[in-house]
Amino acid sequence: MGASRIGVLALQGAFAAHAAVLRELGADVREVRVPSDLDGLDALVLPGGESTTMSRLLVTSGLFDAIAARLADGLAALGTCAGMILLAGEVLDGRPDQRCFGAIDITVRRNAYGRQVDSFETDLAVNGLDHPFHAVFIRAPIITHVGAAVDVLAEHEGRPVVVRGGNVMVASFHPELTSDGRIHALFLSTFQGV
Repeated sequence: MGASRIGVLALQGAFAAHAAVLRELGADVREVRVPSDLDGLDALVLPGGESTTMSRLLVTSGLFDAIAARLADGLAALGTCAGMILLAGEVLDGRPDQRCFGAIDITVRRNAYGRQVDSFETDLAVNGLDHPFHAVFIRAPIITHVGAAVDVLAEHEGRPVVVRGGNVMVASFHPELTSDGRIHALFLSTFQGV
C-alpha cells in the first residue's frame, strides 16, 4: 500500500505546518481549497485558525457541504484548535451563522482558555504515546461535554484536550507547532490499522 493521501484544509490558519509534519511522516499531502481537492483522500486535517472565519470560508468556497458529505461517508479527520471547533457536534458560543460538521460527539466553548496573552505550553500524558507531548495552547477551546462513544486520550487540569470518536480525532492545542509528530502519527494510526 502506498502513502496515505491526506488533505489539509488550506483556507486559513496553520495549514502549512500540518502539511510539513505529515510529509515528514511519509504522507502524500494535498492542500484543500476547492471541493475537487477532496477527491481520493484518505483523511482530512482541519487546522487551527479562527473558527468563525474558517466557517464562512468553507461556505463561500463550496467546501462545507462537500466535506460534510465525505465525513458522513466515513472520511477520517483530525481537527486542532479551530479545526476541533469545526468538527464538534455543538459550539456553545459561536456566531449565529457559524456552522460545524457534527463529526464527533463533543461540545466545545471557543477561546475558553483565554485570550492570546493567556496562551501557554505544557506537557501532557497522551494515551497511545510513550512519553509526554509538549502541547501549545493558543486561544484554545475547551471541551465541555464528551459523548459516550468518544475516548478521552489526554486531559489538562481535569478537562479533555485530545479525544477520538471512531476515525475522527481532535485536540484543543496546536501539535503542528512543535517538532514532535507523534499526535499526527497517532491520528494516522486510527485509519491505517497501525
